[in-house]
Amino acid sequence: MTEAMGLRERKRERTRQAISSAAISLFLARGFDQVSVADIAAAAEVSKPTLFKYFASKEELALHRIADHREEAAEVVRRRPADLTPLAALRRRFLDGLRARDPVTGLNDHPEVLAYHRMIFSSPGLRAAVLLYTERDERALADALGADRDAIVHADLIGDGDAAGAAMMTARLAASQVVAVQRVLARENWRRLVDGRPADEQYGDAVVAADHAYDLLGRAYAGYYD
Repeated sequence: MTEAMGLRERKRERTRQAISSAAISLFLARGFDQVSVADIAAAAEVSKPTLFKYFASKEELALHRIADHREEAAEVVRRRPADLTPLAALRRRFLDGLRARDPVTGLNDHPEVLAYHRMIFSSPGLRAAVLLYTERDERALADALGADRDAIVHADLIGDGDAAGAAMMTARLAASQVVAVQRVLARENWRRLVDGRPADEQYGDAVVAADHAYDLLGRAYAGYYD
């Protein structure tokens, strides 16, 4: 029974990947708005009902790659080593991503990655969907940062009154700014790639910009997450 379940799961994953690959190929070739769900189903050789078992909408198909990184910042904070502060762990993760040319950092000049980002930024519907992902990431990161709120309260960093509530507000503000910093850094890296500057040539400046941004965050939240 276990082996049979394993085979079924592998088959489902192959089907899911086939649908996703077919969709991305069509989107990049024709443009997101010019591709229908029927086109994707035909290219993946599945029926429309089968496609909707795996993906709820065309937008979800287009953003499948981004969804793989969902709540990543929150996980970095939760799983960080004991000797790293939350902001230090997030900084390390972003710098590691730059070094690895992770597309999430914007510093990846593979033609398909550039075309994928261009597709997202040129579609109002996809930009709106990305905003929803961003809001979920902020909430998850705020919850992860808020797990330290007892330490913040006991350190008397937020004064009198509703200490726990104020600490959670601090976590929400920090989370929104961390996500904004990562978005701005990635967009700037991508913009320079589009302007024709190769990723390898841009890497040093991208590291300097990331360190500067996280230094600012560190100063803004000194005493809270250090």
